[in-house]
Amino acid sequence: MSGRPAALFPLFAAIETLPGIGAKTAKAMENLGITRPRDVLFTLPQAVIDRRPVSSIREVTPPLTVTVEVEVLTHMAARNRAGPSRVLVRDGAGAEFALVFFHARGDYLEKLLPKAGRRLVSGRLELFDGFAQMVHPDHVLPLDEVEKLPRFEPVYPLTAGVTQRVMAKAAEGALTRLPELPEWIDAALKAREGWPDWAAALRAAHAPQTQAETAVTAPARQRLAYDELFAHQMTLALARRQARHPKGRITEGTGALTAKVLKSLPFQPTGAQLRASREIAADMATPSRMNRLLQGDVGAGKTLVAFLALLTAVEAGGQGVLMAPTEILARQHFEGLGTLAAAAGVRMEVLTGRDKGAERARKLTDLLEGRIQILLGTHAVFQKDVVFQDLRLVIIDEQHRFGVAQRMELGAKGEMADVLVMTATPIPRSLALAQYGDMDVSLLDEKPPGRQPVTTALISTARIGEVVAHLARAVAEGRQAYWVCPLVEESERVDLASAEERFAHLRMVLGEGTVGLVHGQLPPAEKDAAMADFVAGKTRVLVATTVIEVGVNVPNASIMVIERAETFGLAQLHQLRGRVGRGAAKSTCLMLYQAPLSEGGERRLSILRDSEDGFRIAEEDLAMRGAGDVIGTAQSGLPRFRIADLERQAGLMALAQSDARVLLAMDPALESPRGQAARMLMWLTEQDRAIRLIEVG
Repeated sequence: MSGRPAALFPLFAAIETLPGIGAKTAKAMENLGITRPRDVLFTLPQAVIDRRPVSSIREVTPPLTVTVEVEVLTHMAARNRAGPSRVLVRDGAGAEFALVFFHARGDYLEKLLPKAGRRLVSGRLELFDGFAQMVHPDHVLPLDEVEKLPRFEPVYPLTAGVTQRVMAKAAEGALTRLPELPEWIDAALKAREGWPDWAAALRAAHAPQTQAETAVTAPARQRLAYDELFAHQMTLALARRQARHPKGRITEGTGALTAKVLKSLPFQPTGAQLRASREIAADMATPSRMNRLLQGDVGAGKTLVAFLALLTAVEAGGQGVLMAPTEILARQHFEGLGTLAAAAGVRMEVLTGRDKGAERARKLTDLLEGRIQILLGTHAVFQKDVVFQDLRLVIIDEQHRFGVAQRMELGAKGEMADVLVMTATPIPRSLALAQYGDMDVSLLDEKPPGRQPVTTALISTARIGEVVAHLARAVAEGRQAYWVCPLVEESERVDLASAEERFAHLRMVLGEGTVGLVHGQLPPAEKDAAMADFVAGKTRVLVATTVIEVGVNVPNASIMVIERAETFGLAQLHQLRGRVGRGAAKSTCLMLYQAPLSEGGERRLSILRDSEDGFRIAEEDLAMRGAGDVIGTAQSGLPRFRIADLERQAGLMALAQSDARVLLAMDPALESPRGQAARMLMWLTEQDRAIRLIEVG
C-alpha cells in the first residue's frame, strides 16, 4: 500500500468541496487547523445547547438559552443611532420580555417580527434591571418553519470569520462522506469498553443530546480519542522497532575504566544510579540499538550515569558523544567531568560552534583517528565535517526539544550508535508515554547523599528591602546567590530592562564588583564570561533571566531569589530551585510574589513550598496547566491531539501503548485483517511516515 487508500480520498479533498465554504471561509478555518473534510470530522463540539421549546420563560432561571413561542406586542425604535431597538413580546403564560437588536436597519424588524404575529424565538435570556431580555436571538422562526430549528445544537470551537452555522453545516457535509472502514480496535477491548464503531462514534460525537455526551468520558469520544492515541503509539512502536533493528552493534565494556572512576569517587553512588548504569550497559551489550530515556529529578546524579555509559563505549574500543543544549552546559560538563576522565585515563574534548580554524581542524582530525575518546558538544557535533572513527554511544542532554522525528534522524550519524536521552524534567507518566513511548525508561528516583534539602519561603514583594538586606549579610559571610528576574511575556526587551534595573540596584547596595548579569540578549561569549566569574566566585550575586535554569552547577551558591515567582510555571520554578543545595551550605529559595496572588498562583507556589519531589510537582503541573504547556508546546516533541486529552486520559494512553506493541509483535508487517485496518487508521491520522517504516523494515 504505497499511497493513501482510495476510500479516504473524500476526507482529504479540498475544504471548499464541503457545503457553505468558499475561499474566504477556507482561509479563516486554517486558524482552527482545518484544511480538509477530515479535520472537520475531528473537530468535535465543546458543548451542546438544548433548544427544546418551553411553554413559558417562567419555567427557567436566567441567564440561559431558552426557546419559547411568543406573540409580538410593540416595537420601540432606537433612541439614537448607536442605541438598541427593542421588540416587546409575550409568551403563552403571559410573561413579557424584550428582544433587543443593535444596528437593526429600518423595516428589517417589522418583517422579522410583525406586530401581533406569533414567532418561535430562541436565544440567551438575561435579566437587566430586573426585566427579562434576549439580545440578538439566535433564531426567530414563523410557526410553520419550527421544524428547521435543531433541538440540540452543538457548539463548535470558532475563530474570526467562522460561525457556528458554518461549522455545523461543514460537519454535516463531512459526515455524509464517511467511508465504511474495517475495525482496528481489538474486538475484546471494544466490547469491554462498550465503544461504538468508528463511523457511529463520529456521528454521535457531532450530535450530542446532553452535556454529558460532550465530556471526554462519553463512549463515542473515548473511542475516537483512543483511535488517535493508538495511531500515535503505533508510530512510536514502529520507530522503536526501527531503532532496535538488528542493525545495532554489540558494545560490551570490560568494566576496567568504570571501576577506576567509581573507586575515585568521594561518595557511594545511589542504588538508582547503579541500577540505571546496569540497564544501560545491558542494552549496549545486545546487538539491537539502545533507545533509552534516563529520567531523574534535579540533582539525582544523571551526569555520573551518563559518564559511566560513555566509558563503556570506550572500553569496547569505541567513542561516545554527549550533546548539551547550550555551549555553557557543554563546557560545564567538560569541567565537571574532567576529574573523572583523568581518573579513567581517557581523552575528552569539547566541540562547540565557537571552535574555529586550526583548533577545530585539529579536533576533527583527532576525532577521525580515534585519539579523542569522548566528545562533549552542542548540536554542532552533528555537522557534516564531524566524523568519528567508531561512534558507539550518543547521549542527548535535556532534550524536550527533540521529537521522535529528530531521534530518527539522529541515529543516522553513528551508523549503529546506541542512543540515550537524559532529561531533568520529571514528566508525568502519560506525557512520558506520548513523548517517549518509543523508548525504554531508566528512572533515577533517589537523591545522592550530601544533597542539602532547600528551605523554600514565600515572601511578598513589599518586603524586598528585607530580602536585599539578608542578601548583603549572606554575601559578607562569603555565600553566593542567584537573583532571577521576572519573566515578562510581552517582550525580551522588557525582560532585559527589569534585569538591568535589578542589577543596578543590587550593585549599588552590595558594591561594584560583587554582582554579575546574564540575560538572553548577551552574546554567548559574554554570557559565558559572566557565568565563569560567578562559578569562580569573583562575583557573589548573579542577576539573571531564566537562562540559568538548566544544568548550571555552582556548589557554593546557596541562595536563590526568584522575583515575581508567580509569573513562572511550576516545572520552571522547580528547576530554578534545583540550582542551589548542591554544596555543603544550608540552602534557601526565596520566592517573591506580588500580592494579591491569583488562586492558581497561590496553589503553584504552595505546592513548591511543601514539596521537593519533582514527579509530584510535575503531576500537579499537568493537572493545572495541560499537556502542551507542561513541556512547552512550541518546542515540545508532543504530538498535537485533536480529540484525546492527555491530562484526563492518561490511562487510555497506556492502554494504546500496550495494544500497539502487542499488535506489532503478532503481526510485524501489518498484513492480517486487523493489521490492514491499523494501516488505514494511520493514513487517516496522517501517521503515514510510520507506514513507510514498515515497508523499509
